[in-house]
Parts: sequence; C-alpha cells; structure tokens
Amino acid sequence: QSQLVESGGGLVQPGESLRLSCEASGSTLGAYVIGWFRQAPGKEREDISCITENGDQQSLVSSLKGRFTISRDNAKNTVSLQMTSLVPEDTAIYYCARVEHVSYLGGSLHCSGWYDWGQGTQVTVSA
Repeated sequence: QSQLVESGGGLVQPGESLRLSCEASGSTLGAYVIGWFRQAPGKEREDISCITENGDQQSLVSSLKGRFTISRDNAKNTVSLQMTSLVPEDTAIYYCARVEHVSYLGGSLHCSGWYDWGQGTQVTVSA
C-alpha cells in the first residue's frame, strides 16, 4: 500500500473556505477507514475526523462541528475535508491517514492507530 497524498491547502482569509483532498495512487482508499489530523506549530497533533470505508459513519472533533465535514467518493478514490468559516487558529499542516483501529463509544465512531500519512498540505488563515 502506498502513502497518501494530501492537496488543496493554501492561504485564505478568515471566514473563507477550503476543500482538502486525500488520494492514493496504487491502492484503493475504499478499503480503509481514513482520517484527517492537523499539526500546528508549537501545538500537539489534533485528530480531526475519520470516515468508515463506505462513508456511512463519520467522526468529528466537537470543537469543529458545524465548520468541517469529512466525505469520501470511492469511485474517485478520494476522501475530502470541507472546511468553512476558517479562523487563524485553523492554521496548520493537514494530513490524511489510514486508520487501524475503530471503536464505537456511546454510539459514536472513534478512530486510532493512524498510519501511512503523506507530506501534508499547509493551510494558512490570515488577514
């Protein structure tokens, strides 16, 4: 299996939107649970969201609910992260990864054991 490739980042102003994409050449993303995490300078890694193989269940960190949405199109072999109403605190490198462990706590999806992430895509939110 190959590393994943993230794209779609950029420099945007507060309040704007971005759509990040995750792709993999030589492998079928639809066979994996896929997640997104971010790493901001001087801060701990933050696991943001994950989505099951067929897309029927997603998780999203509570602080981002209402602004970020994860989705996937297995026919196009992509997983996306739609980000709206961006704020400077969203500035980070965003990575997608395969997920090894999935659990359900209180009916909610939880993902752990992230691997095969790529180089990431830089998102900078600044006026």
